[in-house]
Amino acid sequence: MTDKLELNMNAYLPLRDVVFHTLREAILKGELKPGERLMELQLAAKLGVSRTPIREAIRMLEQEGLAVTIPRKGAEVAKMTEKGMEDVLQIRRALDELAVQLACDKMDEEHLEELRRAMKAFENAARTGQVKQVAQADVAFHDAIYRAADNPKLMTLLNNLREQMYRYRVEYLKDENSYAALIEEHKNIFRCLQNRDKAQVTRATSEHVVNQERFMKNMIREQE
Repeated sequence: MTDKLELNMNAYLPLRDVVFHTLREAILKGELKPGERLMELQLAAKLGVSRTPIREAIRMLEQEGLAVTIPRKGAEVAKMTEKGMEDVLQIRRALDELAVQLACDKMDEEHLEELRRAMKAFENAARTGQVKQVAQADVAFHDAIYRAADNPKLMTLLNNLREQMYRYRVEYLKDENSYAALIEEHKNIFRCLQNRDKAQVTRATSEHVVNQERFMKNMIREQE
């Protein structure tokens, strides 16, 4: 187990949530490796907490697809599989295509300005090379589109998918060589929305997700 694991205390969160965010970040950073055991006693001793918040945090990690419990063995960090990645990204592509189609009909100057700011924020984050900041800026760009779509039911579905998506998003964004292409893809989506071109923005959004799927597929195959 990594020696870097330290509890990131937050006075406003329940202890189980603090433990969850600590373990989640360690998994996303690669400090806890796929297949690594998540032993309650060892983690409790490492983080200076009881086993109860550890157990609750592991259940939360399982809900995100970041951990899995194996009978007679216990919990471990979930391995990224090609099938799991495809399942998540297929759903994301369908929902994102619907979101941009709705946004295309409802996009006004206020929404366009919000999206423009989010696009610029992503470009600024990309220059820092800080993966967490880049991932957050990427989420903010897509959230601006989802808000413009103005469909609360769709937003709920996307929020439910968000955490399962985050692991693949972070892995993709660890490759700084992808940033230039992502910036251009964001600009293309923005231009299509600005022009109210529903067919083009649907195509651009699909390509945006497919490019991530292609990268992740190659990465997973290299690790097998």
